[in-house]
Amino acid sequence: MRLSLLIFLLLVGLASPAWAEPDLTPPWPGAAELNGVSGLRVSFPSRSPFVLAHAGGDDTRNPPTEAVAGLFLPDEASAAVPVPAVILLHGAAGVLSSREMTYARQLASRGVAALVIDAFAARRDRAAGFVDRLIEITETMVLADAFAGLRYLASLPEVDGERVALIGFSYGGMVTTYAAYEQVAERLAPDGERFAAHVAFYGPCVASFADARATGAPLLMLYGGLDAIVDPERCDAVADELRGGGADVEIEVYADAYHQWDGRSAGPRRIGANLAPCRFRVDARGGIWNLPWRLPMTNTLTRKVALALCVDRDGYLIGRDDDVRARANARLAGFLERVLVEAGR
Repeated sequence: MRLSLLIFLLLVGLASPAWAEPDLTPPWPGAAELNGVSGLRVSFPSRSPFVLAHAGGDDTRNPPTEAVAGLFLPDEASAAVPVPAVILLHGAAGVLSSREMTYARQLASRGVAALVIDAFAARRDRAAGFVDRLIEITETMVLADAFAGLRYLASLPEVDGERVALIGFSYGGMVTTYAAYEQVAERLAPDGERFAAHVAFYGPCVASFADARATGAPLLMLYGGLDAIVDPERCDAVADELRGGGADVEIEVYADAYHQWDGRSAGPRRIGANLAPCRFRVDARGGIWNLPWRLPMTNTLTRKVALALCVDRDGYLIGRDDDVRARANARLAGFLERVLVEAGR
């Protein structure tokens, strides 16, 4: 009797991962099929360092912050069979229902947990307007929330904390690329938490690192050939820098795509200020400099001046393209299948 029970329990244990394994095969469900997928607003401890050099320091330069996010768990997620997850980082316009929230619901419906971080909502006391947010709420603060989100997901019994990918869009895509550097991870996750993979959707390639060590997690960079905010030569240079540091970097370019092909605007239409002409350098201590003026960005004033010196005020074109989105989704699905699903088998 005991032997039969033992065999039964072993068979159940072996069978469970099969039914809980994500199915990322495209096409992913559309809006009508996602009506039953909902998320939960959550919060967790984070920090607000203005630049990387401030991370881990005193509270005046690295104040505690309560990060806020939307959590989407697959129905099949359980402590017995934890699922892989992604963290989604928004662009300069904030969280979009057509983008971050849709991806989160799609992935949850296919068996991958999703955490949509809203770095702006957590810091409304700092800035509410579009331009002020980009001055007051820095990429280092978004990075702090991303690693705090990784710790939060790892604390959930339903999530496999070793299989969490970071996915960012535009400004969030730039941040996602930075997170692939070991210097960044050491500062913001000194206990050793690391992302299993990184995906940057049309992220500007505007910074280089004096310390080019990579965490070793793979990075997928996706951008459009008609996207003026993404400089292909600069992105190639960033990719080579990370490869030299030990990362596997893949790049896919959609020749006929503008910026934000998965947004809500049909376009193409012109918006914002273009960061592509900017050149930033992160030094070995975590300081950030605007090149070639060697202007340090240590506070809101110097950041405002540094950006004013380099941005192109003619802006750039954005335009939704469902065909490109489908192609990018298929590329993303294959990448996540390899780094999150196959890695857990």
